[in-house]
Amino acid sequence: MALFSFIFGALIGSFLNVVINRLPLKESVVFPRSYCPKCNHKIFWYHNIPIFSYIFLKGKCAYCQKSISINYLVVELLSAFLTLALFLKIGLELNLFLSLVFFYTLIVLSFIDFKYKAVPDYLLLIVFLLSFFITEFSLIDALKASCILLGAFVILNFLITFYIQNIKAKILKDESLKTQQALGEGDFPILAAIGVVLGLKGAFVAIFLSSIFAIIPSIYFNIKKKDIQTPYIPYLVLGFIVEYFFNISRVFN
Repeated sequence: MALFSFIFGALIGSFLNVVINRLPLKESVVFPRSYCPKCNHKIFWYHNIPIFSYIFLKGKCAYCQKSISINYLVVELLSAFLTLALFLKIGLELNLFLSLVFFYTLIVLSFIDFKYKAVPDYLLLIVFLLSFFITEFSLIDALKASCILLGAFVILNFLITFYIQNIKAKILKDESLKTQQALGEGDFPILAAIGVVLGLKGAFVAIFLSSIFAIIPSIYFNIKKKDIQTPYIPYLVLGFIVEYFFNISRVFN
């Protein structure tokens, strides 16, 4: 069953790649069949085996020999390992199915945000609603943690945004900073879902971890690519995953 869950996760990861690439473009995730994003050649099944095909083809299209983004491999591996980890943690129960949908949606949101710095609102709603079905806390406790967390970050977002738009913009003499927001609108539903699933203490640990994970990439994008916007959802999700599986907050008991 453990091996099956890993293979199943890899197969789902292959489908998630299709969703990640087509959903923002408002294309069907079912038709047409998978094709190379560079030459548009249809990919036959033996060139589309999750994980193995990417490694065997050395990350290149079998037809045009152009490089294919490593994100495809990362999504398949991440989906496979998360499916296995959730199976080992939860077991073969209904909650496993709901948790899988929750985590798969987080993967899709992360990679769409990483590429487009914007995510579909309905996916955020799905994550938020699902969080109430997979949490171990009561409805009242989950809502309380979510509301406190959101309130704290609304205030923090206001203070940091004020600093960026008024103080940092003047110091650096960068007019583009005057419209920059510290947190994007899509970050708040993710924060709320994290609060529901992990509770207040666990959520703060996850967010602290996400800030650490985001430091180096944000510096890189700022200096090398001159990009002042760093997609934060991927790092929130990474911090959430670490806390969810390793329960680092227990050391503060």
